[in-house]
Amino acid sequence: MDIKTASALHRLRLISVPEALSFPALLIFGSVLSRISDIDYLMMPLGILHGILFLIYAVFLLDVWNTAKWPVKRVALFFLLALLPFGGLYGDKLLKREEADSVMAARARREAANAA
Repeated sequence: MDIKTASALHRLRLISVPEALSFPALLIFGSVLSRISDIDYLMMPLGILHGILFLIYAVFLLDVWNTAKWPVKRVALFFLLALLPFGGLYGDKLLKREEADSVMAARARREAANAA
């Protein structure tokens, strides 16, 4: 894996957790609290925050699709995970595993090159 692909995956991982947590926060603190109490001032800022994080996630996902040459099914899976509450946490787990596998593969290639 080259440095562009690794950094694109890392950026996607960095945004996936905040995006995954912003949607349930919007649902719980924004929607529910505004209905059961007079706390309605959280809906707008949480909605804007979640919208911005979702757009950044979508841009980073497109960047990963372009640089890592992911198949459409994999991109669709990560997009679907962004639509589910806490889905980005599972996506982060998948990305973490992929990063670890690529680091191990790079180390094995480097050791093989040093041995030769």
